[in-house]
Amino acid sequence: MKRDFAALNDEFDLLVCGGGIYGAWTAYDAVLRGLKVALVEKGDWASATSSASSKLIHGGLRYLETYDFKLVRKALRERRRLLRIAPHRVWPLRFGVPVYKNSRNGTLKLKAGLMLYDALAGGPDEQMRHAHFSSAAFFEHFPFLNQHGLKGGFTYGDAQTDDTRLVLELVAGTLALGAVCVNYAELTEWCEEGGHVCGAKIRDGETGAVLQMHARQYVSTSGQWASQVSTTSGLCRMSKGVHLVLPALHMSEALLLTAPQDGRVFFCIPWYGRTLLGTTDTHFIGDINHVEVEDEEVDYLLKAANHYLKAAWQKQDVIHAYAGLRVLQQSADVHPSAVTRDWVLHTATNRVHHSIGGKITSAREDACEIVNTVCAHLGVTNACETKIQNFPWTPQESYATWCATISSRARELGVDAESIQWLMRRHGANTVHVLQLVELDAQGAARVLSDVPFIQADLQYCAQQEMVVHLADLLRRRLPLMILSRVDAINLQKIAQAVAPVLGWDSARVRTELAAPMK
Repeated sequence: MKRDFAALNDEFDLLVCGGGIYGAWTAYDAVLRGLKVALVEKGDWASATSSASSKLIHGGLRYLETYDFKLVRKALRERRRLLRIAPHRVWPLRFGVPVYKNSRNGTLKLKAGLMLYDALAGGPDEQMRHAHFSSAAFFEHFPFLNQHGLKGGFTYGDAQTDDTRLVLELVAGTLALGAVCVNYAELTEWCEEGGHVCGAKIRDGETGAVLQMHARQYVSTSGQWASQVSTTSGLCRMSKGVHLVLPALHMSEALLLTAPQDGRVFFCIPWYGRTLLGTTDTHFIGDINHVEVEDEEVDYLLKAANHYLKAAWQKQDVIHAYAGLRVLQQSADVHPSAVTRDWVLHTATNRVHHSIGGKITSAREDACEIVNTVCAHLGVTNACETKIQNFPWTPQESYATWCATISSRARELGVDAESIQWLMRRHGANTVHVLQLVELDAQGAARVLSDVPFIQADLQYCAQQEMVVHLADLLRRRLPLMILSRVDAINLQKIAQAVAPVLGWDSARVRTELAAPMK
């Protein structure tokens, strides 16, 4: 993945502005259909909402309460598809739902909901099908829960991903198929003629250079920035979601819980050896360029979780916290939780297509509709291929066979078991290239930091191959070190100096990167 801003100085069939999950899927779908595509992103890939999710590929069990059956069925269909075409990128994750004497939803209601969830999923296999447990059996699964008043519980299947790596893999695949994809390339102006867009001015975030590029069709997948565009500001509203990263609860399954304060659903999710706790869901009307985690949001999540835990978490246990903005369709509903998470495409009078709303799980199907619209305007009849096309980094052989082969080789090279698992999930078929770096230097098998499952060779590979521009790109999105660990100044400097030769940074650039915010 090489960044080439000058390559934008060309004529394209389609320009996609916004390098989150919707932009990545749209560009990938379009290039698979034979279109000449450019994808630009004002910051780094997945640097906004698409890296601030709960890291789930799921149907959305809670949406059954609002009777949004169409959305749930659509998301479950996509979950099944992504598990098949990208087993390294999307993997099964079971969720536990405890039932207490004072639970908002009792056993019968949950049983009915989970039966419906399974039915909407098309009758899943045992790995995904729900199961009921007695109080004692459920406590065996989740021994850190408060047992007082526990009547039993359920488990059911959904799936997990690394949201940022998902976007990055799609961008990499789009590039490999001949598209031009550039991060830190900001759309500054739509150029119009006769009321219709005929070009776009793009500014290079690194040099300040501006060029005017031309395409036959234009799509905006700008997420939260749609609220600042006059043609779409009235079509959307913002909801803020906060997640906390906390120490591991030593569970292989996640939990779906209900906050005692207001009855909202939240999750405790195992992720990279930590626990992801979230999310909040509050109306947002502030500065979309500065979305911060507030103390009261941390307090809310800790209080909600501690209602269920035997050993309470304290504020000092929070390793990291992050916030993101969901783009929702405009609605008269007072609370964001009541607003549909479904998606709509709006074509403005200037003929720019704007993507509004949606979910990471169903983004592929929505992007298919975007490209269908683009192709109709271009007179292109090629069908969508993403519904059957394996992901760019999906191993060619049987996934189980591939995992066994790669795991064996990595163990021989001295890579620890936890790092091996995450290495395969992060890189898929490219894992072999990371292990080649270990073969060249045995130190590459060592962890970057002892408490998180990332090895030195992974760090070097990402710096070399994954369009890293700034240190934050590498340490927040290529490897989420800054999210999962409290990295002190000494270790941060060591990491920056280790990757400086690969990135062509001199000592002055290293100092600049170390001084910059890690966002």
